[in-house]
Amino acid sequence: MNKVRSKTRSVAMVFLGLFLLSLSTLAVATELTMFYPVAVGGALTKLVDKLVQDFEAENPGITVKAIYSGNYSDTMTKAMTALKGGNPPHLSVILSTEIFTLIDNDAILPFDDLISTPEEKKWLDSFYPALMENARTGGKTWSVPFQRSTIVMYYNKDAFREAGLDPDAPPATWDELVAMGKKLVVKNNAGKVTRWGLEIPSTGYPYWMFGALARQNSEVLMNGDGTKTYFDKPGVVQALEFWKSLGKDHSIMPSGTIEWGTLRTDFLEQKTAIMWHSTGNLTAVKKNATFDFGVAMLPAKKERGTPTGGGNFYIFKKTTPEERAAALKFIKWMTQPVRTAQWSIGTGYMGTRPDAYETAELKAYVKSFPPAAVARDQLKYATAELSVHENGRVYKILNDAIQSALTDAKSPEKALKDAQKQAERILRRYR
Repeated sequence: MNKVRSKTRSVAMVFLGLFLLSLSTLAVATELTMFYPVAVGGALTKLVDKLVQDFEAENPGITVKAIYSGNYSDTMTKAMTALKGGNPPHLSVILSTEIFTLIDNDAILPFDDLISTPEEKKWLDSFYPALMENARTGGKTWSVPFQRSTIVMYYNKDAFREAGLDPDAPPATWDELVAMGKKLVVKNNAGKVTRWGLEIPSTGYPYWMFGALARQNSEVLMNGDGTKTYFDKPGVVQALEFWKSLGKDHSIMPSGTIEWGTLRTDFLEQKTAIMWHSTGNLTAVKKNATFDFGVAMLPAKKERGTPTGGGNFYIFKKTTPEERAAALKFIKWMTQPVRTAQWSIGTGYMGTRPDAYETAELKAYVKSFPPAAVARDQLKYATAELSVHENGRVYKILNDAIQSALTDAKSPEKALKDAQKQAERILRRYR
């Protein structure tokens, strides 16, 4: 009987020990909150949830709560509101271009202060240099590329065939874009356009599209320190004049503004033969297009060009050392080559580091679906996205100027000269 009681006590002690150990583990578990720029629901949130679950399974001492915070603008607003309320997220994916605003608000930490080993330094240098242009300033790295894109040209190959154009030779220059666009326009018997040759969105992120046109005319919109803009330079004005001419003079796209949010639907419903849009649409177009389509680099005037775009990982300053270490571990895990490949295949966003394209998964995907390599190949022509101090105010100034020109409220030259004066008043204090 004593042996039975002793054995029972021993078993009880083992279970008690395990129970106390589990409580101890729970007590030291690090909980992270991450703001993520996407609306709740949909394929992208499912993929983020899956990646978070996989990370937590491999790292039982860390939990990550993903809060889906709307679009990029919504996410930045919510992050800044939480910061001012004293309860910011531990980490977030926010536009790479918000770097100066976040630094000015003392919101984030440079990754250089968080890494220490040679392996970590090698990881920080493993991303495409073009994607790091918006991540670094003042000799420090303030964010890490993740949900990144460039602008690419989607085109309807069936429409090209119908118009007598080579479906494997999309426009490579501005002149070809206009000439082919005219052939791609379709009108009904009443003379109403049923399919446009081209649509470039001018709501949502017009400054981004404009950055591409300016670069194609060998211009950039700002300096590297985020303290000066070049909106009124002659080459920049010419870029806006060309954009306006596509609708007003050449009639290959609608005059006025074109909605960012409905453009992909227009393309899928074959209301336009060509659209300029984010690489991030690639998987959705591949899944939903009922016609043969292609993806190409943007055309050139003096050179090819596109700004990079999309979101980076940031770590917020108001965190404990344990939370910072956990956030860094999560970001390193999320940006490893195999996960980068998984993310690119699942979303259409580009792989952010060269070795992701050497993984078996992404190699096979690119071989079976060559459009997946267009954004990567276009990086050699890419430049930094517009990013300055007080970014939100300057974006609004430029966006309003672009729209005022496209809607005939002002001439392109007048609109951009006015925008430059307003931006100058804001930025001169940072020089």
